[in-house]
Amino acid sequence: MPTKTIYSMWVIMAVILLLSIIATRKMKDVPGPLQNIAEMAVGGLLNFFAGVLGEKKARHYFPMLASFFILIIVCNYSGLIPLAGEAPGFQAPTSNVNFPAGMAIIVFFAVQIIGLAEHRGIRFYKHLFKPVAFIFPLMVIEEFVRPISLTFRLYGNIYGEEAVINSFFDILPLGLPIIMQALSVLMGLIQALVFSLLAAIYISEAAEHEEQLPVVG
Repeated sequence: MPTKTIYSMWVIMAVILLLSIIATRKMKDVPGPLQNIAEMAVGGLLNFFAGVLGEKKARHYFPMLASFFILIIVCNYSGLIPLAGEAPGFQAPTSNVNFPAGMAIIVFFAVQIIGLAEHRGIRFYKHLFKPVAFIFPLMVIEEFVRPISLTFRLYGNIYGEEAVINSFFDILPLGLPIIMQALSVLMGLIQALVFSLLAAIYISEAAEHEEQLPVVG
């Protein structure tokens, strides 16, 4: 991972940590502006994940899923800082394939650990033989394709946006590049939501027991 990306990552983590401490160090019944924003963000994210996992499991896995979302969206938006990607500026960590790959690998192992814990052992892997046993190789391939898909979906979109915006700035410094940056604000949010949503779906599938599955017929 390039040194510039590593520096950006450390700065981003420090900023997130500092804001978290400031927002929560003096909690009040009548919240101030920063606490109010934090509570609205937490409440909105919790409701979002509850729609996938159910309220009980959403609360249980919320710290991990919310961390994915917050870290990814801040990393995405760091690419909008003036001179991002140009020394000595920032480079969005999500525009380097190593960062999305690392996040995807965390999701992959989290799903395996959660599945084994929820099903109390290797019974979790019975789903690889359903609906029929001979598709087992395809199901195994699917398990390993998921982190690859998560990686390149996030990396490709963010890297592509940065490349397009930089090209427009070289050709036409004003006007269109600014519009593209405004669209990047929306795309950065969408990509963070998509990654954390897919992580929530994979966790939901891993934590689901057979008796919870709907009966068809």
